[in-house]
Amino acid sequence: MPQSHLMRAVEIARPGGPEVLTPCDRPVPVPVQGEIVIRVAWAGVNRPDISQRAGAYPPPAGASDLPGLEASGHVAATGPGVTRWKEGDAVCALLPGGGYAEYVTTPAEHALPVPEGMALREAACLPENYFTVWHNVFERGRLQAGERFLVHGGSSGIGTTAIQLANARGARVFATAGSAAKCAACEKLGAERAINYREADFVEIVTAEGGANLILDMVGGDYIPRNVKALADDGRLVQIAFLKGPKAELNFAQLMVRRLTITGSTLRPQSHAAKASIAEALEREAWPLLASGSIAPVLDQEFPLAEAAAAHARMESSEHIGKIVLRLEGG
Repeated sequence: MPQSHLMRAVEIARPGGPEVLTPCDRPVPVPVQGEIVIRVAWAGVNRPDISQRAGAYPPPAGASDLPGLEASGHVAATGPGVTRWKEGDAVCALLPGGGYAEYVTTPAEHALPVPEGMALREAACLPENYFTVWHNVFERGRLQAGERFLVHGGSSGIGTTAIQLANARGARVFATAGSAAKCAACEKLGAERAINYREADFVEIVTAEGGANLILDMVGGDYIPRNVKALADDGRLVQIAFLKGPKAELNFAQLMVRRLTITGSTLRPQSHAAKASIAEALEREAWPLLASGSIAPVLDQEFPLAEAAAAHARMESSEHIGKIVLRLEGG
């Protein structure tokens, strides 16, 4: 732990655009029962950070008000009751908040070892996307080998993760994206077909293949009834965000006649135990694939911590393919 009790961080000065992200000094956090302190090397940037910055996604009770839901680095201290980790261990972790800082606390059970052979920069890309995809695609969505899987936003951090994991586990993967370059990236990662939603109708294309057994959607709005049309009988729609809004008109008779399931989740409000259970499943099922190199995070761009506003502007441009990260060590 540092001699000084202050650390560099980036805070949200007030709700607003990227320019409200402001460098500051904050007290170094102290771990309580079951927590670890991580000396952050890299922090991931995610859509919920943007929502929080805009004032639309407040941190849960007791969490840091600083943005940042994932990080990689080394364990700097352990709280009472922590047995798995020791000072100096390389970890990546899901965070309740606070990742845009030199040090952050998180429950020890929400940390995972850095996959063998992987650099800390790439490891910072893993937690938020892998926890989200594993829970929604394989636990809630029950995706099986041989099934047809459609993921919207295929070139996003979530999308690039979902394509690779679903492909590695034997599903037939379809994706939507908004440009030829993004579609090419999706197909390179294992999508059988990437659909440019500006030029083609995903409902038509997926229905011609027999319909999707599972759809992972973060768009919402008018995509909701279109997703229902694109599902095969007994299909499942899992909603994880609403970039086009949470409301839609839907004919629910379709759910009965075709035995469809609509579900969804957000990660941050889930219980400590639920997140620990996802971490355990990831270490068992996904970490060996990462260690072998058969799947890997897709990195779009890195920014030093002090340029967090530029990182947010990059994400809001929607030009990125894969993950955006903030550099802290030496940054």
